[in-house]
Amino acid sequence: MFVTYYPFTLIIVGTVLNFFTFIIPCQPIFRKIYRRPIIHYMPTIAILDMLMLYGWNFDHYLYYAHGFTLLLYSVTSCKIVAFVDYFTPQVSAWLRVFICLDRYLSLSHQHKTWFSQPKSVFIIIASIVIIFTLINLHLPIFTCFLNPMARFYNVYPLWDYVNLGLYNCAPFIFMSVFNDGVIYHLIHFRQTHIQNFQIQHHSISITLVRTTFLFLIMTIPATGGYAFFPNTQPVDILQILDYGLYTYHILSFPLYMITFTEFRQTVFLLITLERNHNLTIKFFIKIKFIF
Repeated sequence: MFVTYYPFTLIIVGTVLNFFTFIIPCQPIFRKIYRRPIIHYMPTIAILDMLMLYGWNFDHYLYYAHGFTLLLYSVTSCKIVAFVDYFTPQVSAWLRVFICLDRYLSLSHQHKTWFSQPKSVFIIIASIVIIFTLINLHLPIFTCFLNPMARFYNVYPLWDYVNLGLYNCAPFIFMSVFNDGVIYHLIHFRQTHIQNFQIQHHSISITLVRTTFLFLIMTIPATGGYAFFPNTQPVDILQILDYGLYTYHILSFPLYMITFTEFRQTVFLLITLERNHNLTIKFFIKIKFIF
């Protein structure tokens, strides 16, 4: 029961949470309150995290509930799932790397760097998408053909090793290095009681440190397990680790709500505005009915 419906639950809950994570940074109120380049990364990551849930995670549900998977259903679905399952987590991880870099540069420099310019952020996002599209382009081109010649193109387990490096190891190393710098500057500012623009947005820095720790414990075991122990028995062990990986990619909204003050304030402000707007509409409807 758990192995069947937990992936489906992740799809429903994750789609809703990532949708709100996408919507909030796009609101003019949030952009006015929190004028930082990071707001351009957050919606993109939310979209990627949402798409991830409809790959292997969806296949887990389909296999146990209906007896088939998208990887084996057709050549087209196999190509799409194979590409999405590698492309989306890699791009999501490297966007998180550049968020950590942005936090480190914001705390260590008293002036805006090239990485902090809105135009530069769009260039970074587009570049990462293009680079990892090219890296994984061989998957929809060469894999999933149902003919004997396809056997000469054995992408597994080699590409699982590559994915472990691109999705987990390298991003985690960079995130850890940048977050070490963030922690150093936050401690320094606290000890010297510095109150300036460098610590105005310290809450998101703390959020990223915690996110990096969760990235380590929730994603690396699953990716490493499938890379080095693909035939582990029982298979449920790898799938449970996989569920932890996909759970990580639905946690952005609750993490932001708990640790990101500006994000939480914006959510409450939008709820208040929506409530007041509804009350105003009801008031005018009553007035119109009376007259």
